[in-house]
Order: sequence, then C-alpha cells, then structure tokens
Amino acid sequence: MALVSGPGRAGGASPDQDLHILKHVAYIKNLDTRKDELEYWLTEHLRLNGVYWGLTALHILGHPEALSRDETIEFVLSCQKDNGGFGAAPGHDAHMLYTVSAVQILVMIDAVDELEKRGRGGKQKVGSFIAGLQNREDGSFMGDQWGETDTRFLYGAFNALSLLGLMELVDVAKAVAYVQSCENLDGAYGLFPGGRVFTCIGALSIAGRLDLVNKDRLGAWLSERQIDKGGFNGRPEKLPDSCYTWWVGSSLAMIDRLHWIDGKKLAGFVLQCQDSEGGGFADRPGNMVDVYHTHFGLAGLSLLGVEGLQEIDPVYCLPKSVVARCFAE
Repeated sequence: MALVSGPGRAGGASPDQDLHILKHVAYIKNLDTRKDELEYWLTEHLRLNGVYWGLTALHILGHPEALSRDETIEFVLSCQKDNGGFGAAPGHDAHMLYTVSAVQILVMIDAVDELEKRGRGGKQKVGSFIAGLQNREDGSFMGDQWGETDTRFLYGAFNALSLLGLMELVDVAKAVAYVQSCENLDGAYGLFPGGRVFTCIGALSIAGRLDLVNKDRLGAWLSERQIDKGGFNGRPEKLPDSCYTWWVGSSLAMIDRLHWIDGKKLAGFVLQCQDSEGGGFADRPGNMVDVYHTHFGLAGLSLLGVEGLQEIDPVYCLPKSVVARCFAE
C-alpha cells in the first residue's frame, strides 16, 4: 500500500467552494497504484502512517470500502516486529508513531482480534511495547529504544492504550504531571517543558484531566492562529496551512472553544486547497496535494460540520462511530 504521495495541484480547476467527495476518494484509491514512481520508495518511512491517513479520510468521506479490508490487515501485520511494536513498513524498526497508526487502523476496521488469531501476541503484546517506552522517572514517553522524548509519543501512547483498554499498563498520573510541566506562560504547550498543543490537550482529555487546563487563556492563543485569509497557522507570523485546521480546530473543540473562530472563513480556506479535478488537498491553494494534508484537511472540515462528511472525534482523530463502538465493547 502506497498511500503517501501523488500528483495534483490545489485550487486548479474550479473556483467554487464545493467539496468534491468522489474526486478525493478516487485520489486516495489511486495512491496505491504508484509503486513504479521514485517518490513511493522515498516515502517508505511514512507507509503505515499513510495507510492511516488515507483510510481515515475515506471513512470521513463516507467510503470506507474503497480500500480492501483484507489487504489492509495483511499490510499492517506485516509491519509488526517481535517486540510487539510496528515499523513504518516491513523491515523497519518498531516505533511509537507507527504502532499508534497500526492500532488506529485495526480499531477502525474492527480487526484488533486479528492480533490474537494470527499468533501475534494479541493486544497485550502491543500494549507492553508501548508501556515499555515510558520513562518512569518523569512520566514522559520515548519514541523507540534510542530515547527521543516528545509529547507526540505520550499522546500516542494514551491514544493507543485507551483504544486497546490497557491504560493500566502505564503511570497515568506521572504522565499528566509531565504534560503540566510543558505548559507555557501564554497558555500553549510545548513538545517538552519550555509548542505542540494538540498532543498535550489530547493526552489530558484521555486521562480525564482537562480540569488542569486554563481553557480561556489557551482558547485565546489558539484563536489568534486564524489569519485574515481564514486559515490557521501553527505559530505567530507563520503562513496558514490546511492541516492546522485539525491541529488547532481539534484543540479548540476539546476545550469547548471552537465557536471562538470564524468557521465559515476557515472552511473556505481549506476548500481552496483542494484539487477539484484530480482530488486531494494541499497545504495552501496552488500547491501540490498529498495524503497528509488530504486527511487533516478533511478532518478539519468534519470538525466544522461541513455537509457530506462523517463526524470526527477531536481527541482520537477517528470517526466518532468508530470511537463509540470501541468504548462500547
């Protein structure tokens, strides 16, 4: 499965603000046919993430059947290592980020049981790999055995373990304290003590500790990310990017402040980032599309309630129906 790159330029064919659902479905499906292109091999380190991005986008678009469930399961399991974690592609070392994508994919297609059926050690082995990456002294998480620490890994651990029902494997209280230490004076959060808001707020949400967040101060900082063109930037003085519709929008949604921004103007910016002929979304109007921005652009539009899209869960970045099914079991 490719699901990483593909040609096309945003804002090309028509100046309208319609969402071209079938074009985007076709774009994602066609990504898996580009194995003769150099870019396919240059993006191998994103392969499993790409499957998650493409599959989630198809669910948001209401066409989950566009990718083969059986082929998806086979590919995901081919990426698992003996330690229970998952690599980016077959032959790659296990890492937290790819392991989280693997769990999200299997949850999305209701295939977590395949870990047991195929003799892969079940979800417990995956959970043990994730739990083994927590630094027990301060509660943070590493990405792999080499020790890099980042709040992305902490959020990812909480995301995957909660979906698997294995949060008891880690020290949640210490991890929450670590997130608190990452809060800045302006109300935003960093990768480590001293800017990634979504991962910190997402982790606190999963832990049930949003009470620790100064929602008005953080909401003000996040709202200021909307610029005159309607899009969000990630930091002051930066250009807008369609993917921040998700990163900023979901953070606002989790603290009940999404109504503080101009949703219509934001949606208008994102729709200008789509290639209305070939499908897909770019970071900004006129740029080349890719599956990453297609996924997060659509996820952001779903948050904004754009007609024709399935509802997305702001904490897990999965369809709400999938999250509801997971926690109902």
